[in-house]
Amino acid sequence: MKKLATLTFGLILLWSCQNNAQSSTATAITNYNENMNTDTKVETIYQFRVKDLYGKEFDFATLKGKKILIVNTASECGLTPQYKDLEAIYEKYKDRNFVVVGFPANNFGSQEPGSNEEIAKFCKSNYGVTFPMMSKVSVKGKDMTEIYQFLTQKGKNGLQDSEVEWNFQKYLINEEGQLVKVISPRVLPTDDEIVGWINGK
Repeated sequence: MKKLATLTFGLILLWSCQNNAQSSTATAITNYNENMNTDTKVETIYQFRVKDLYGKEFDFATLKGKKILIVNTASECGLTPQYKDLEAIYEKYKDRNFVVVGFPANNFGSQEPGSNEEIAKFCKSNYGVTFPMMSKVSVKGKDMTEIYQFLTQKGKNGLQDSEVEWNFQKYLINEEGQLVKVISPRVLPTDDEIVGWINGK
């Protein structure tokens, strides 16, 4: 009788442990799935609408299916001649689903002090810029514009946290509107790293 009672107690204990284990496993899986859903909820560039240099609305959703190079620009920087290279790659690849989008910013050394009108005139007369240029924004600090929050925060772009180092930092966006690479300001737009990416290499 004693053995029977011991055996019964053992079976009850085993059944209880299995149920608890299954419950714990189910909870763990649920928590994992919830975390995965949170982690994989990545934004795209297509949600943003901004104003261009001329005050017109620019909807990034119109760029679906294109590779996009986003760059913060300045008119009085040692890297300002990169405008020439940006225009060159835009002209060469714009018919192959590629576009450059510039965001003038005065965050570094006050090297973009002008108004939107002055910036537009400078870009056109000095470098013949034809790629889309947006209104002047802040790309750093408490007043950072929303699109740059997306570009610099892993929680939004799903790739990495980054900080805009200086004028002419480049962000590469794929055909699905996702950030795929951050390029240093000192790397020229015509560098193999960028041209290779445009050509799918």
